[in-house]
Amino acid sequence: MDSSQTAGKLDLERLFTPRVKSIDASGIRRAFELGASIPDPINLSIGQPDFPVDERVKRAAIRAIEGDRNGYSLTQGLPDLRRAIWSHLQKEVGWTEGNGKDLIVTSGTTGALVLAVLALIEAGDEVIMPDPYFVAYPQFAKLAGGRAVLCDTYPDFRMTAERIAPLITDRTKMVIIDSPSNPCGVVLSSSELKAIVDLCESRGILLVSDEIYDEFTFPEALDGGRCPSPARMSTSLLLVRGFGKSYGCTGWRLGYGAGPTPLIQQMAKLQQYFFVCAPTPLQAAAIECFTVDLSPIIANYVRRRDMVVDALGALTNVTPSQGAFYSFIEIPKRLGLTGTQFAERAVSERVIVVPGGVFSSRDTHIRISFAAPERKLAEGLEVLRRMMS
Repeated sequence: MDSSQTAGKLDLERLFTPRVKSIDASGIRRAFELGASIPDPINLSIGQPDFPVDERVKRAAIRAIEGDRNGYSLTQGLPDLRRAIWSHLQKEVGWTEGNGKDLIVTSGTTGALVLAVLALIEAGDEVIMPDPYFVAYPQFAKLAGGRAVLCDTYPDFRMTAERIAPLITDRTKMVIIDSPSNPCGVVLSSSELKAIVDLCESRGILLVSDEIYDEFTFPEALDGGRCPSPARMSTSLLLVRGFGKSYGCTGWRLGYGAGPTPLIQQMAKLQQYFFVCAPTPLQAAAIECFTVDLSPIIANYVRRRDMVVDALGALTNVTPSQGAFYSFIEIPKRLGLTGTQFAERAVSERVIVVPGGVFSSRDTHIRISFAAPERKLAEGLEVLRRMMS
Protein backbone atom coordinates (compact mmCIF):
# COMPACT_ATOMS: atom_id res chain seq x y z
CA MET A 1 0.00 0.00 0.00
CA ASP A 2 1.48 3.37 -1.02
CA SER A 3 1.45 6.52 1.13
CA SER A 4 -1.52 8.06 -0.70
CA GLN A 5 -3.69 5.03 0.14
CA THR A 6 -2.54 5.11 3.77
CA ALA A 7 -3.33 8.81 4.09
CA GLY A 8 -6.85 8.27 2.81
CA LYS A 9 -7.71 5.37 5.13
CA LEU A 10 -10.51 6.19 7.57
CA ASP A 11 -9.54 5.54 11.20
CA LEU A 12 -12.93 5.00 12.81
CA GLU A 13 -11.42 4.17 16.18
CA ARG A 14 -10.03 7.70 16.30
CA LEU A 15 -13.46 9.12 15.52
CA PHE A 16 -15.54 7.12 18.00
CA THR A 17 -16.47 9.07 21.12
CA PRO A 18 -15.47 8.01 24.63
CA ARG A 19 -19.23 7.87 25.29
CA VAL A 20 -19.91 5.08 22.81
CA LYS A 21 -16.73 3.23 23.79
CA SER A 22 -17.84 3.23 27.42
CA ILE A 23 -21.11 1.44 26.64
CA ASP A 24 -20.96 -2.34 26.79
CA ALA A 25 -22.69 -4.69 24.37
CA SER A 26 -25.58 -6.50 26.05
CA GLY A 27 -24.61 -9.81 27.64
CA ILE A 28 -28.19 -10.95 27.07
CA ARG A 29 -27.79 -10.41 23.33
CA ARG A 30 -24.56 -12.38 23.37
CA ALA A 31 -26.42 -15.26 24.99
CA PHE A 32 -29.18 -14.96 22.39
CA GLU A 33 -26.64 -15.08 19.55
CA LEU A 34 -24.92 -18.06 21.19
CA GLY A 35 -28.23 -19.89 21.37
CA ALA A 36 -28.76 -19.33 17.67
CA SER A 37 -25.47 -21.07 16.90
CA ILE A 38 -26.23 -24.29 18.85
CA PRO A 39 -28.33 -27.06 17.32
CA ASP A 40 -31.57 -27.51 19.26
CA PRO A 41 -30.57 -25.29 22.23
CA ILE A 42 -32.42 -25.13 25.52
CA ASN A 43 -32.57 -21.35 25.63
CA LEU A 44 -33.43 -20.00 29.07
CA SER A 45 -31.76 -16.66 28.45
CA ILE A 46 -34.15 -14.29 26.68
CA GLY A 47 -36.87 -12.39 28.50
CA GLN A 48 -39.43 -12.64 25.75
CA PRO A 49 -42.92 -14.08 26.31
CA ASP A 50 -43.52 -17.36 24.50
CA PHE A 51 -47.26 -16.85 23.94
CA PRO A 52 -48.69 -15.38 20.72
CA VAL A 53 -50.31 -11.99 20.40
CA ASP A 54 -54.06 -12.20 21.00
CA GLU A 55 -55.99 -12.58 17.74
CA ARG A 56 -58.07 -9.48 18.43
CA VAL A 57 -54.94 -7.39 18.77
CA LYS A 58 -53.46 -8.85 15.57
CA ARG A 59 -56.66 -8.09 13.66
CA ALA A 60 -56.62 -4.53 15.01
CA ALA A 61 -53.08 -4.05 13.67
CA ILE A 62 -54.10 -5.41 10.27
CA ARG A 63 -57.14 -3.15 10.15
CA ALA A 64 -55.00 -0.13 11.01
CA ILE A 65 -52.52 -0.92 8.23
CA GLU A 66 -55.24 -1.64 5.68
CA GLY A 67 -57.07 1.50 6.82
CA ASP A 68 -54.00 3.55 5.92
CA ARG A 69 -53.11 4.56 9.48
CA ASN A 70 -49.49 4.34 8.39
CA GLY A 71 -48.26 7.90 8.67
CA TYR A 72 -46.79 9.73 11.64
CA SER A 73 -48.91 10.11 14.72
CA LEU A 74 -48.69 13.07 17.06
CA THR A 75 -45.38 12.92 18.89
CA GLN A 76 -47.08 12.08 22.21
CA GLY A 77 -49.17 9.33 20.63
CA LEU A 78 -52.53 8.68 18.97
CA PRO A 79 -55.31 10.49 20.83
CA ASP A 80 -57.47 7.33 20.99
CA LEU A 81 -54.61 5.30 22.48
CA ARG A 82 -53.84 8.05 24.97
CA ARG A 83 -57.48 8.05 26.07
CA ALA A 84 -57.36 4.26 26.51
CA ILE A 85 -54.18 4.53 28.59
CA TRP A 86 -55.66 7.23 30.81
CA SER A 87 -58.73 5.05 31.38
CA HIS A 88 -56.46 2.15 32.30
CA LEU A 89 -54.35 4.28 34.65
CA GLN A 90 -57.45 5.58 36.40
CA LYS A 91 -58.43 2.00 37.26
CA GLU A 92 -54.88 0.95 38.11
CA VAL A 93 -53.40 3.85 40.07
CA GLY A 94 -56.16 6.48 40.29
CA TRP A 95 -54.52 8.92 37.86
CA THR A 96 -56.70 11.03 35.57
CA GLU A 97 -55.71 13.27 32.69
CA GLY A 98 -54.75 16.82 33.60
CA ASN A 99 -54.20 18.15 37.11
CA GLY A 100 -50.49 18.56 36.41
CA LYS A 101 -50.06 15.15 34.76
CA ASP A 102 -49.45 14.13 31.18
CA LEU A 103 -48.33 11.05 29.24
CA ILE A 104 -46.34 10.13 26.17
CA VAL A 105 -46.43 6.97 24.05
CA THR A 106 -42.86 5.87 23.34
CA SER A 107 -40.87 3.37 21.29
CA GLY A 108 -40.88 0.72 23.98
CA THR A 109 -40.37 1.36 27.66
CA THR A 110 -36.72 1.84 26.77
CA GLY A 111 -37.76 4.90 24.80
CA ALA A 112 -39.45 6.42 27.84
CA LEU A 113 -36.47 5.72 30.10
CA VAL A 114 -33.93 7.13 27.63
CA LEU A 115 -35.97 10.30 27.11
CA ALA A 116 -36.31 10.83 30.87
CA VAL A 117 -32.59 10.33 31.49
CA LEU A 118 -31.64 12.69 28.67
CA ALA A 119 -34.08 15.30 29.99
CA LEU A 120 -32.62 15.27 33.50
CA ILE A 121 -29.07 13.92 33.57
CA GLU A 122 -25.86 15.64 32.48
CA ALA A 123 -22.17 15.25 33.22
CA GLY A 124 -21.56 14.52 36.89
CA ASP A 125 -25.18 13.80 37.79
CA GLU A 126 -25.99 10.56 39.59
CA VAL A 127 -28.71 7.97 39.06
CA ILE A 128 -29.34 5.48 41.86
CA MET A 129 -30.43 2.04 40.65
CA PRO A 130 -30.63 -1.47 42.11
CA ASP A 131 -27.85 -4.01 42.01
CA PRO A 132 -28.74 -6.43 40.40
CA TYR A 133 -30.12 -4.13 37.69
CA PHE A 134 -31.68 -4.34 34.26
CA VAL A 135 -28.70 -4.31 31.91
CA ALA A 136 -29.60 -1.04 30.19
CA TYR A 137 -29.89 1.17 33.29
CA PRO A 138 -26.16 1.92 33.77
CA GLN A 139 -25.77 2.46 30.03
CA PHE A 140 -28.55 5.06 30.05
CA ALA A 141 -26.68 7.04 32.70
CA LYS A 142 -23.42 6.81 30.71
CA LEU A 143 -25.20 7.93 27.54
CA ALA A 144 -26.17 11.17 29.26
CA GLY A 145 -22.72 11.65 30.79
CA GLY A 146 -23.95 10.78 34.28
CA ARG A 147 -22.92 8.13 36.77
CA ALA A 148 -24.77 5.01 37.81
CA VAL A 149 -24.79 4.55 41.60
CA LEU A 150 -25.53 0.94 42.46
CA CYS A 151 -27.71 0.11 45.44
CA ASP A 152 -26.62 -3.26 46.83
CA THR A 153 -29.78 -5.33 47.38
CA TYR A 154 -28.18 -8.71 48.15
CA PRO A 155 -29.20 -11.20 49.48
CA ASP A 156 -32.96 -10.60 49.28
CA PHE A 157 -32.86 -8.26 46.23
CA ARG A 158 -35.21 -5.70 47.80
CA MET A 159 -34.39 -2.07 47.02
CA THR A 160 -35.55 -0.25 50.13
CA ALA A 161 -35.46 3.35 51.30
CA GLU A 162 -32.99 2.32 54.00
CA ARG A 163 -30.58 1.07 51.35
CA ILE A 164 -31.11 4.06 49.05
CA ALA A 165 -30.74 6.87 51.60
CA PRO A 166 -26.96 6.55 52.28
CA LEU A 167 -26.26 6.77 48.53
CA ILE A 168 -27.92 10.15 48.00
CA THR A 169 -25.59 13.09 47.37
CA ASP A 170 -26.07 16.63 46.12
CA ARG A 171 -25.57 15.27 42.57
CA THR A 172 -28.38 12.70 42.82
CA LYS A 173 -31.22 13.54 40.43
CA MET A 174 -32.97 10.24 39.87
CA VAL A 175 -33.77 6.92 41.54
CA ILE A 176 -34.86 4.05 39.29
CA ILE A 177 -36.79 1.12 40.69
CA ASP A 178 -38.15 -1.86 38.78
CA SER A 179 -40.86 -3.92 40.40
CA PRO A 180 -41.50 -6.67 39.38
CA SER A 181 -37.79 -6.77 38.76
CA ASN A 182 -35.54 -8.05 36.04
CA PRO A 183 -33.46 -10.14 36.78
CA CYS A 184 -34.69 -11.09 40.25
CA GLY A 185 -38.49 -11.37 40.02
CA VAL A 186 -38.90 -9.38 43.27
CA VAL A 187 -42.05 -7.29 43.83
CA LEU A 188 -41.73 -4.48 46.37
CA SER A 189 -44.57 -4.14 48.84
CA SER A 190 -46.75 -1.04 49.07
CA SER A 191 -45.13 -0.11 52.38
CA GLU A 192 -41.65 -0.39 50.89
CA LEU A 193 -42.73 1.74 47.94
CA LYS A 194 -44.28 4.37 50.21
CA ALA A 195 -41.00 4.75 52.08
CA ILE A 196 -39.14 5.24 48.78
CA VAL A 197 -41.69 7.82 47.62
CA ASP A 198 -41.34 9.76 50.90
CA LEU A 199 -37.55 9.66 50.70
CA CYS A 200 -37.40 10.92 47.10
CA GLU A 201 -39.94 13.68 47.70
CA SER A 202 -38.16 14.86 50.84
CA ARG A 203 -34.85 15.10 48.96
CA GLY A 204 -36.21 16.59 45.71
CA ILE A 205 -35.25 13.58 43.59
CA LEU A 206 -37.27 12.16 40.69
CA LEU A 207 -38.46 8.61 41.27
CA VAL A 208 -38.76 6.54 38.08
CA SER A 209 -40.90 3.42 38.51
CA ASP A 210 -40.22 0.95 35.70
CA GLU A 211 -43.29 -1.30 35.75
CA ILE A 212 -42.85 -3.08 32.45
CA TYR A 213 -43.83 -6.37 34.15
CA ASP A 214 -46.83 -5.00 36.05
CA GLU A 215 -49.20 -7.56 34.51
CA PHE A 216 -46.84 -10.35 35.56
CA THR A 217 -47.35 -9.87 39.29
CA PHE A 218 -48.07 -13.22 40.90
CA PRO A 219 -51.03 -13.62 43.30
CA GLU A 220 -49.03 -13.59 46.55
CA ALA A 221 -47.58 -10.14 45.72
CA LEU A 222 -50.75 -8.40 44.52
CA ASP A 223 -52.15 -5.42 46.43
CA GLY A 224 -55.91 -5.26 46.02
CA GLY A 225 -55.63 -7.46 42.94
CA ARG A 226 -53.10 -5.16 41.26
CA CYS A 227 -49.36 -4.71 41.00
CA PRO A 228 -48.13 -2.53 43.91
CA SER A 229 -47.18 0.86 42.50
CA PRO A 230 -45.80 4.08 44.00
CA ALA A 231 -48.08 5.93 41.58
CA ARG A 232 -50.97 5.26 43.98
CA MET A 233 -49.12 7.32 46.58
CA SER A 234 -47.79 10.25 44.54
CA THR A 235 -48.03 11.98 41.18
CA SER A 236 -44.54 13.48 41.50
CA LEU A 237 -42.85 10.57 39.76
CA LEU A 238 -42.46 9.03 36.32
CA LEU A 239 -44.49 5.86 35.80
CA VAL A 240 -43.24 3.70 32.91
CA ARG A 241 -45.26 0.80 31.53
CA GLY A 242 -45.51 -1.00 28.22
CA PHE A 243 -47.29 -3.43 25.93
CA GLY A 244 -44.53 -5.70 24.61
CA LYS A 245 -43.93 -8.00 27.57
CA SER A 246 -47.52 -8.04 28.79
CA TYR A 247 -49.15 -8.87 25.47
CA GLY A 248 -46.42 -10.82 23.68
CA CYS A 249 -45.62 -8.09 21.12
CA THR A 250 -42.09 -7.09 22.12
CA GLY A 251 -41.15 -6.41 18.50
CA TRP A 252 -43.84 -3.76 18.21
CA ARG A 253 -41.83 -1.43 20.49
CA LEU A 254 -44.62 0.24 22.41
CA GLY A 255 -44.46 1.75 25.87
CA TYR A 256 -45.50 4.89 27.67
CA GLY A 257 -44.48 7.25 30.40
CA ALA A 258 -46.85 9.21 32.62
CA GLY A 259 -45.94 11.85 35.14
CA PRO A 260 -45.60 15.58 35.84
CA THR A 261 -46.53 17.69 32.81
CA PRO A 262 -43.25 19.67 32.64
CA LEU A 263 -41.24 16.43 32.49
CA ILE A 264 -43.46 14.85 29.83
CA GLN A 265 -43.23 18.04 27.73
CA GLN A 266 -39.44 17.91 27.81
CA MET A 267 -39.49 14.20 26.92
CA ALA A 268 -41.86 14.94 24.02
CA LYS A 269 -39.50 17.63 22.76
CA LEU A 270 -36.68 15.11 22.65
CA GLN A 271 -38.87 12.42 21.08
CA GLN A 272 -39.58 14.73 18.13
CA TYR A 273 -35.93 14.49 17.15
CA PHE A 274 -35.03 10.98 18.34
CA PHE A 275 -38.00 8.79 17.38
CA VAL A 276 -40.65 11.19 15.97
CA CYS A 277 -43.36 8.85 17.29
CA ALA A 278 -44.02 5.23 18.14
CA PRO A 279 -45.22 3.02 15.22
CA THR A 280 -48.65 4.40 14.31
CA PRO A 281 -50.60 1.29 13.17
CA LEU A 282 -49.35 -0.62 16.19
CA GLN A 283 -50.42 2.21 18.49
CA ALA A 284 -53.91 1.82 17.03
CA ALA A 285 -53.82 -1.94 17.68
CA ALA A 286 -52.57 -1.51 21.26
CA ILE A 287 -55.94 -0.08 22.29
CA GLU A 288 -57.31 -3.61 21.99
CA CYS A 289 -54.70 -4.91 24.46
CA PHE A 290 -56.68 -3.56 27.39
CA THR A 291 -59.49 -6.04 26.60
CA VAL A 292 -57.22 -9.13 26.81
CA ASP A 293 -57.57 -11.47 29.82
CA LEU A 294 -54.04 -12.46 30.85
CA SER A 295 -55.02 -14.57 33.89
CA PRO A 296 -54.56 -17.99 32.19
CA ILE A 297 -51.09 -16.95 31.01
CA ILE A 298 -50.10 -15.68 34.46
CA ALA A 299 -51.27 -18.95 36.03
CA ASN A 300 -49.09 -20.82 33.56
CA TYR A 301 -46.07 -18.69 34.47
CA VAL A 302 -46.66 -19.31 38.17
CA ARG A 303 -46.49 -23.05 37.45
CA ARG A 304 -43.20 -22.54 35.64
CA ARG A 305 -41.84 -20.49 38.54
CA ASP A 306 -42.71 -23.40 40.81
CA MET A 307 -40.88 -25.78 38.48
CA VAL A 308 -37.70 -23.75 38.99
CA VAL A 309 -38.04 -23.73 42.78
CA ASP A 310 -38.86 -27.45 42.91
CA ALA A 311 -35.90 -28.37 40.71
CA LEU A 312 -33.20 -26.21 42.29
CA GLY A 313 -34.45 -25.04 45.69
CA ALA A 314 -32.84 -27.91 47.60
CA LEU A 315 -29.46 -27.35 45.94
CA THR A 316 -28.93 -23.60 46.21
CA ASN A 317 -30.48 -20.30 47.23
CA VAL A 318 -33.54 -19.67 45.06
CA THR A 319 -35.69 -16.69 45.97
CA PRO A 320 -39.14 -17.59 44.54
CA SER A 321 -40.07 -15.01 41.94
CA GLN A 322 -43.09 -12.87 42.83
CA GLY A 323 -43.40 -11.46 39.33
CA ALA A 324 -41.90 -11.09 35.84
CA PHE A 325 -40.58 -14.40 34.48
CA TYR A 326 -37.07 -14.70 35.86
CA SER A 327 -35.24 -16.53 38.61
CA PHE A 328 -31.89 -15.20 39.85
CA ILE A 329 -30.14 -18.27 41.16
CA GLU A 330 -26.96 -18.44 43.22
CA ILE A 331 -24.22 -20.78 42.06
CA PRO A 332 -23.51 -23.11 45.01
CA LYS A 333 -20.29 -21.97 46.66
CA ARG A 334 -19.12 -25.59 46.91
CA LEU A 335 -18.69 -25.64 43.11
CA GLY A 336 -16.10 -22.85 43.20
CA LEU A 337 -17.47 -21.32 40.00
CA THR A 338 -18.48 -17.82 39.00
CA GLY A 339 -21.76 -17.26 37.24
CA THR A 340 -19.88 -16.81 33.97
CA GLN A 341 -17.95 -20.06 34.40
CA PHE A 342 -21.12 -21.96 35.24
CA ALA A 343 -22.94 -20.49 32.24
CA GLU A 344 -20.04 -21.45 29.96
CA ARG A 345 -20.19 -25.04 31.21
CA ALA A 346 -23.95 -25.11 30.69
CA VAL A 347 -23.41 -24.28 27.01
CA SER A 348 -21.69 -27.64 26.54
CA GLU A 349 -24.99 -29.18 27.71
CA ARG A 350 -26.93 -27.05 25.16
CA VAL A 351 -28.41 -24.90 27.96
CA ILE A 352 -28.19 -21.12 27.55
CA VAL A 353 -28.48 -18.97 30.70
CA VAL A 354 -27.19 -15.47 31.45
CA PRO A 355 -24.35 -14.97 33.97
CA GLY A 356 -25.24 -12.81 36.94
CA GLY A 357 -22.32 -10.50 36.23
CA VAL A 358 -24.26 -9.16 33.24
CA PHE A 359 -26.73 -7.64 35.72
CA SER A 360 -24.54 -6.91 38.69
CA SER A 361 -21.20 -5.90 40.17
CA ARG A 362 -21.09 -9.50 41.42
CA ASP A 363 -20.80 -12.65 39.31
CA THR A 364 -22.24 -15.16 41.75
CA HIS A 365 -25.58 -16.02 40.12
CA ILE A 366 -27.24 -16.92 36.85
CA ARG A 367 -30.52 -15.65 35.47
CA ILE A 368 -33.05 -18.13 34.16
CA SER A 369 -35.95 -16.95 32.05
CA PHE A 370 -38.86 -19.32 32.47
CA ALA A 371 -40.68 -17.74 29.54
CA ALA A 372 -39.91 -20.94 27.66
CA PRO A 373 -42.00 -23.96 26.62
CA GLU A 374 -42.52 -26.21 29.62
CA ARG A 375 -40.88 -29.18 27.94
CA LYS A 376 -37.74 -27.18 27.23
CA LEU A 377 -37.80 -25.61 30.69
CA ALA A 378 -38.06 -29.04 32.36
CA GLU A 379 -35.22 -30.37 30.23
CA GLY A 380 -33.02 -27.38 31.03
CA LEU A 381 -33.77 -27.52 34.76
CA GLU A 382 -32.79 -31.18 34.83
CA VAL A 383 -29.41 -30.28 33.31
CA LEU A 384 -28.86 -27.42 35.78
CA ARG A 385 -29.93 -29.62 38.69
CA ARG A 386 -27.38 -32.22 37.68
CA MET A 387 -24.66 -29.59 37.27
CA MET A 388 -25.38 -28.14 40.71
CA SER A 389 -25.52 -31.56 42.33
